[in-house]
Amino acid sequence: MSRRRVLKAAGGVSAAAVLGGSGLLASATAARAAGDGFGLRVVERDEKDPRMKYYRFATEAIGWNPAVNVLLPDGYADGRRYPVLYLLHGGGLGQDFRSFDYESVNIRALTAGRPVIVVMPDGGPAGWYCDPVHSNSGPRNWETFHIEQLLPWIDGNFRTYAEFDGRAVAGFSMGGFGALKYAAKHPGHFASVSSHSGPASLRRDAGLVTHWANVSSAAAELAGGSVYGVPRWNEARVSADNPVEHVPAYRGKRVFLAAGTSPDPVDWADWVTETQVLAGQREFHDRLDAAGIPHERHEEPGGHVFRTKLFGRDLDGILDRLRKP
Repeated sequence: MSRRRVLKAAGGVSAAAVLGGSGLLASATAARAAGDGFGLRVVERDEKDPRMKYYRFATEAIGWNPAVNVLLPDGYADGRRYPVLYLLHGGGLGQDFRSFDYESVNIRALTAGRPVIVVMPDGGPAGWYCDPVHSNSGPRNWETFHIEQLLPWIDGNFRTYAEFDGRAVAGFSMGGFGALKYAAKHPGHFASVSSHSGPASLRRDAGLVTHWANVSSAAAELAGGSVYGVPRWNEARVSADNPVEHVPAYRGKRVFLAAGTSPDPVDWADWVTETQVLAGQREFHDRLDAAGIPHERHEEPGGHVFRTKLFGRDLDGILDRLRKP
């Protein structure tokens, strides 16, 4: 998945709310089909698999119908509540809510026997987990969709702990940035945040990651529009989204960082991507250290790839931090 050139080129470095009209209850049971609410209308579903549930929504936040995979723990039928991990995919054409279910990652096997619900939503090929400054392709308000709609929809339809200690957010690449951003901008939502090869700094090196977000989103997401504005950025928006500018927001959270130290020197996309990721995560690490905020940091050989062994270690830490069933 992570090695696809198109992923890298298109942006590899690239949420409880008011009750919806359907009358969803926080005590939703496994036997009841998920319903509409919180600005989401279910237009397609597949709930036959005992663990993996699929839903596609109509929402005013997005100009097409985004989807989500909800992976339930093996023991979900026992009636208990479970913590939730929101797992965000990376950028690139073909990357979507199914990315972590591909054979190369196999999220079902990685979470087998683990007491956690894993929510894997669409985030767009280059949506950058943002509400963009400008779009020529209709609404692409991914942050609104995830935080204001999907998060309360999940709590309304599944047996979750709808509280700070009941949620974690993690992601790879663009999704790693999204995880860091959501944890800081919505500090009461997630007790644990993990970034697997995700950028943590938008302004370093003349704002390379911000430029990358603008270029990739213009090409693959917004039909010439941009996440942060061109030719001049919306500086307030950049600062609001920039993890390194919000270090105090991570206090009291579990923070996990992972990056590669030896990207492929002949693969330009891999080298530029992970070199920038590594530098940004080191900057973030230094600022967390200076603020006395504990965090777990891993640097391993290799480039811009999703490291399943590190994710397994991360998942152990997530479950240790979150409320138990």
